[in-house]
Amino acid sequence: MNRFSPVQLILVGLVLLLVGFLLPFVMVLRLVEPTLLLGFVSYLASFMGLVIGLYGVVTIGVARRKKHDEEQD
Repeated sequence: MNRFSPVQLILVGLVLLLVGFLLPFVMVLRLVEPTLLLGFVSYLASFMGLVIGLYGVVTIGVARRKKHDEEQD
């Protein structure tokens, strides 16, 4: 089973998406020196945030569908 609940997964995904947005933003403003590694970390955080968040949403949907199907039987 999962260690994290679907809501926790969505929150982790949201945090990673925010990091993936804020890192390039501060690099454009030159508050942080833009480097290839930092750009890659930013992209990876954004991508993984999207994947983890979507997994959390799908997990909630599957659980609700399973509960709905059990109620009909």
